[in-house]
Amino acid sequence: MLTTNDVAKVFDTILSTPGMNEMVKIDLKISRKNVLLLNHVIERGLTLENDATGLLGSLSAEVMTELKKLSEECLQKAGLVELNQKLVILSATGK
Repeated sequence: MLTTNDVAKVFDTILSTPGMNEMVKIDLKISRKNVLLLNHVIERGLTLENDATGLLGSLSAEVMTELKKLSEECLQKAGLVELNQKLVILSATGK
């Protein structure tokens, strides 16, 4: 069985292979509901302090910023920026 450190090494190796930094264009049709859910998953993943798998801990700040921008771009293209902001406020007041 692989340890957390082993998994992080494998993940880092995969991310280091040639061509992984090349940009790709993805034509994607996704429901607004799934855009909101994807944004939430990305936000939650980026705020994890103790990543049990060790995968997110091995990511650079640059990669994390790119993921955040991707999430925000999806919200913007779906016209959900304002709704998402209101949902964030609602969830913060509910804690």
